Amino acid sequence: MAESDAAARLPQPAVVDRVEPDSIGDELGFQPGDRLLSVNGVRPRDLIDLQFLVGEEELTLEVQDPDGTVHQVELEKDADEGLGLAFTEALFDGLKQCNNHCPFCFIDQQPPGHRRSLYVKDDDYRLSFLYGSYLTLTNLAPADWQRIEEQRLSPLFVSVHATDPELRSKLLVNPRAGLLMEQLAWFQERQLQIHAQVVVCPGLNDGAALERTLSDLAGFAGGDWPAVLSAAVVPVGLTRYRPDGDGLVPVDRSCAQRVIAQVEPMQQGFQAELGSRFAWLSDEWYLMAGYPLPPRDDYEDLPQEGNGVGSIRAFLEAMDQATSALPERLDSPRRVSWVVGQLVAEALQPAVDRLNHVQGLEVLLHGLPSPYWGQDQVVTGLLTGSDLLEGLQGRDLGDELLLPAVMLRQGEPVFLDDQTLESVARQLPVPVDLVHGADDIVAACLGR
Repeated sequence: MAESDAAARLPQPAVVDRVEPDSIGDELGFQPGDRLLSVNGVRPRDLIDLQFLVGEEELTLEVQDPDGTVHQVELEKDADEGLGLAFTEALFDGLKQCNNHCPFCFIDQQPPGHRRSLYVKDDDYRLSFLYGSYLTLTNLAPADWQRIEEQRLSPLFVSVHATDPELRSKLLVNPRAGLLMEQLAWFQERQLQIHAQVVVCPGLNDGAALERTLSDLAGFAGGDWPAVLSAAVVPVGLTRYRPDGDGLVPVDRSCAQRVIAQVEPMQQGFQAELGSRFAWLSDEWYLMAGYPLPPRDDYEDLPQEGNGVGSIRAFLEAMDQATSALPERLDSPRRVSWVVGQLVAEALQPAVDRLNHVQGLEVLLHGLPSPYWGQDQVVTGLLTGSDLLEGLQGRDLGDELLLPAVMLRQGEPVFLDDQTLESVARQLPVPVDLVHGADDIVAACLGR
C-alpha cells in the first residue's frame, strides 16, 4: 500500500504544448503531445524544477511519445540555455488549494453550474512566483518553506488584508493566518521579498486597521534588501451571488473618497522615509470616488500594475501615444463601436473624442454595467458574455464591434460566465474584432 501511495504522488509528465522554431527542442524533434518524464533522472514537480534541471550543460531526457513509446535523449548545450519547449501545465504534481474561508473570496461569489476549473481556489506559492498570483501563506508545509529558501523563489505576491493577527485570522477564517508578521520576518532574515495586497472590506479592515497594516508592512520595506517591496490597496468586489449574512458592505463613492484621503498622506510619509510611495491605491478607487487618476509618475515603476494599480493610467497613456499622430481623414468611412466596463468609460472618452476628429471615422463607446455580477460600476475585464448580449441589445454598434481581449478568461476564447466568444459573436448583429491593446484598438478603428 505504501508503494502504491508513493507512486500516486509522483509528478505527472510534463506535456509539450508548443515547440519554439529553431530551438534545441525543435532540433531534437519534439512535437506537441510528447511527455517529458525526467531530466537527468529527476521527475520535475513543476516549471520551476524544470528550469533548474535544464540549466545543466549535459542532459539526459526521458521522453514518452504520444503512442506510449519511451526513449532517452542525450545532449550537450550551453549552460542555462533553454530547450524552447512550452508545456500544457505549470504544475506537474497538483495544485495547492486554498484552506481559508474568506467571505469576500471572488471564487465563492460565482453562480453554480459552470466548469469545475472556475471554482478552484489556487493558493500555490509556485504560481505566485511564476505568474504573480496572490497567496496567503497559510497552507505552506515545512518542505515548502525550505524550497522557497533553497531555490530563492522571490518575489512572491501575498494577500495580507490585515497585519493584526486576530483580525487577519477572522478575515481569512483560519487561525494560521495570524502568523503573518512572523512569516514576514522569515522573508526578511533570508533576504527574500514579497509584494503585498490589502483587499479593503468597509467596516472590517479599513480605518485604523488599514493604517496599522500599511505601517506594519512599511516596517519591512527599508534597508538595502527590503522584504516588502510594495503594497496594493484594492476595493473588495462583491457579486449578487455571495452568501446571505456575510457581513460585507460594498465600497461606495464616500468610502472610496475616505480611503483615498487616508492613504495619500501615508504615501507622502513613505516617500520621505523610504524614497518610494510604497503603498498604492488601485485605479478603481479614483474612478469610484469620481476623482481624476494620479499622474503616471506617481506609480513609479508600476510594481502592482497586474493588481490594477496604474493599469488604467498606463492604458490611457498608451492611448495618448497611439492617437498622437492620427490621419486627418479616412479614404473609406468607418463606424465602429468599442465596448468597455462602465467604470472606465468616462476616463476613455477623451481618447474616443480624438479618434472622432478624424474625418470619416465614428467611434461609438459603450460603457456597460454587469447584471451578471450585480455590479453597475465594473472594469472591462469583468464583463461577461451575457453582459454584452444584454447591454448591447438595441444599441448602435456601427459596422463592427471592438472587443477587448481582457474580457476572455486567461487568453481562452471563453468569457467568465462560460460563454464562448464564438457563441456570443454569432448573436451580435455586427462582426466582432478582438483587440489587445491601445495600438491594436487605434489600428482597428482606422481599418488598418
